[in-house]
Amino acid sequence: MDDSSDSRRAAKHRFKLFVSGMSVKSGRAIENLRKICDEYLTDDYEIEIIDISRDKEQTILHQIVAIPTLIKTHPIPLRMILGDLSDKEKVLRILNISK
Repeated sequence: MDDSSDSRRAAKHRFKLFVSGMSVKSGRAIENLRKICDEYLTDDYEIEIIDISRDKEQTILHQIVAIPTLIKTHPIPLRMILGDLSDKEKVLRILNISK
């Protein structure tokens, strides 16, 4: 599943969010990531949501061991966060996103 603010152009920030169906934690992670992106990256991001039950290949390729897992793929350096992304300050710091 691909959910991007504008998939016709290359987004400056790209994320892969690994979830497990629509579990409560996965739903929270999706919502929290969208809020952070809308507030701090305004229309300059792309989110790819990957359901591990449907895309086992991506799960193995990225060595996903916990759900939800967020991977920032662009810009480098690659960053990874586990959990529902509810600690906004921590997420911003790890992803190196300025307020």
